Amino acid sequence: MRKKLRVAAYAICVRDGQLLLARSPAPGGGFEWVLPGGGMEHGEVPYDTVVREVEEETGYLVEPTGLLGVDSSRRLVPGRLGRSVDHHGVRLVYAARITGGELRYEANGSTDMAAWHPMDRVPELTRVSMVDKGLSLWRERPAAGRVVGPVDVQE
Repeated sequence: MRKKLRVAAYAICVRDGQLLLARSPAPGGGFEWVLPGGGMEHGEVPYDTVVREVEEETGYLVEPTGLLGVDSSRRLVPGRLGRSVDHHGVRLVYAARITGGELRYEANGSTDMAAWHPMDRVPELTRVSMVDKGLSLWRERPAAGRVVGPVDVQE
């Protein structure tokens, strides 16, 4: 079985009781809201990854103010020629504040828009589980840098 590791960095940006999210096409159609952020390039520092990704997806310049924690997930995904891929995602979650820029949508990227959402309305959104995990890290600020729960392995 082929193994694949992906390291990514995401931002929790909260301002005036609202959370900044980006919208991404969902598997099978439709859209889902995601935390702004994404994959780390080879040789890139995670701090720089989150700054770059937030600007790409939202137009905002950010300053990460703290590392909230690290989330890890594994899942088996279909691969070429019927061979499964053991995908391991390591996701660093930062608290970040907006320091400049203006809200805009990403062109030709993995997201198609960005928007602020009232925190109490986030549960109503179609969103990836990482939004909830990131918010748990932001609210709880666990000393160990992880939200305690079952191991996230999907088959």
